[in-house]
Amino acid sequence: DVQLQASGGGLVQAGGSLRLSCAASGFTFDNYAIGWFRQAPGKEREGVSYIRNGLDTTYYSVRVKGRFNITRDKVKGTVYLQMNNLKPEDTAVYYCAADRNILYWHGSDGYRPDGVAYWGEGTLVTVSS
Repeated sequence: DVQLQASGGGLVQAGGSLRLSCAASGFTFDNYAIGWFRQAPGKEREGVSYIRNGLDTTYYSVRVKGRFNITRDKVKGTVYLQMNNLKPEDTAVYYCAADRNILYWHGSDGYRPDGVAYWGEGTLVTVSS
């Protein structure tokens, strides 16, 4: 069975950092994009970042680009999201996810997040001002 185990959320002051981890098992890493979505209270779930097979192509939403960095450890089967210079608007539940189609992260027409193949449990990130 595919499993995505997310961890690393918490409470941090604005300007601080957190690192999220997503331990993946049960599928071949190289066939999937693995990354993160987030959902703030009262808002829709949105794609944040992914890392994709082969050349380790990465993507960041405009809201986090330049502040977040995604990496992966193939041996451990774990993806990390290093979040720096956090802002109160980054407060959300962060979900690890995996799918073969990167369009889910981009919010493309016809590719809503609820179509993503695999989800982990959410981890709450709270950034205080």
